[in-house]
Amino acid sequence: MKIDRLLTMIIMLINRKQIKAQEFADFFNVSVRTVYRDIDTLSSAGIPVISYQGANGGIRLLEGYKMDKQTLTKDEISSISIALKSVLTSYEDLPVKTVLEKLEGITAKEKQPTFDYLFIDDSPWGQNARLKEIVTLLKQAITTTTCVNFSYASSEANITFRTIEPHTLVQKGRTWYVYGYCQLRHAFRLFKLVRIRDLQLCHTSFIRKEVNEEELPWDKAWYAPENVVTLRMAFHPDIHIKIEEQFGVESIETAQSIVKIDIPENEWLYGFILSFADKVEVLEPLHIKETIQQKARNIIGLYKK
Repeated sequence: MKIDRLLTMIIMLINRKQIKAQEFADFFNVSVRTVYRDIDTLSSAGIPVISYQGANGGIRLLEGYKMDKQTLTKDEISSISIALKSVLTSYEDLPVKTVLEKLEGITAKEKQPTFDYLFIDDSPWGQNARLKEIVTLLKQAITTTTCVNFSYASSEANITFRTIEPHTLVQKGRTWYVYGYCQLRHAFRLFKLVRIRDLQLCHTSFIRKEVNEEELPWDKAWYAPENVVTLRMAFHPDIHIKIEEQFGVESIETAQSIVKIDIPENEWLYGFILSFADKVEVLEPLHIKETIQQKARNIIGLYKK
């Protein structure tokens, strides 16, 4: 919309002092002629926009022009800014960048801190670039209601080719998923992004389907009562701090160096327990203790070869 473009132009000029018309044209994907028409519109509305010609020329606002910042407090603006910057660690989003431009223009320049007091980066170590590419492409597909196809690896390493109608991007813990209607299974499925390969946009669009919020898998399936066990593990004092970080102080019986948690039982849990090597011992439930023993024997057998 033109009004959004005009507001964004003002914010960008407040933040950057001077911008060339071609840069505006590239940013908004419009012609230079359209940019100059927008400048005329702003001038007619009383916004002091000045255009300079020549190699060092460009478009700028009259010195000292500021926007009203009374709508949000400084702390509120800072909190929103931190949240949006954290979003950008996971995927590229032009509207989010535009909002950040607006927030920076609203705040008082002379009193802004040089660095945020908090920054949250949810992107996995070593996978930031690839994850951003996948999430960005899926977001595009969702907003344009375009199907995508990809190769998908199951937990048993079986590869299938899928075409889905993506409806929602989900971040659960530190793992990203896409929830969509799978044309192979004729049902909604939740796909883990790290298992997706060769993701591509299709040339077909889809109509979003009605989704029953009570059946959303990221809310209930993983942590359903029938999947949850009460796990008790004894741990070596050397990793006390690590156990605190992972499970929280309230889960630890300090006197006995025992941690007790309710957690879903699956292959991930077995691998998680084994990641502590000989620094933890499963006490309960007995069947998990036996499963870990068998997996440890299998590992020994593998390396004896």
